[in-house]
Amino acid sequence: MADRPTSVLFCCDHNAVRSPMAEGILKQQFGHSIYVQSVGVRHDQEIDGFAIQVCSEVGVELARHRSRSFEEMSEWGDNLDAFDLIVALSPASLRHAHELTRNSAVEVLYWPIMDPTGLAEGREERLEHYRTARDQILKHIEELFGTA
Repeated sequence: MADRPTSVLFCCDHNAVRSPMAEGILKQQFGHSIYVQSVGVRHDQEIDGFAIQVCSEVGVELARHRSRSFEEMSEWGDNLDAFDLIVALSPASLRHAHELTRNSAVEVLYWPIMDPTGLAEGREERLEHYRTARDQILKHIEELFGTA
């Protein structure tokens, strides 16, 4: 893909499940050829253990991920204008991304990825919901970025 973005920011509600999955998958597939980060509207949770497990099943390591919010990102000196593309994975993060980029030329996309948290009781059923979210992300990444 000739017009592939060189820097991508994934965002969701807490930066604990969907956006870290997307960040990890894109990094695994493209290494350092695309700068990839992720954030949440809020930072009130750490990386989810089920997200770590289902990503490890496809060779993506998330255990060292540290969650952060848009606000923390800004405090640490990261500028949203530096990204070619922001991909929102939840309605709240889409609204927040649009609000923060209303005066810039950053492209914002929305991928409606299902939030797998709290959808099931048993461990195996919960893992299936997380796998579904992971696979939705994988499909969107393949469609947008192609293969490395």
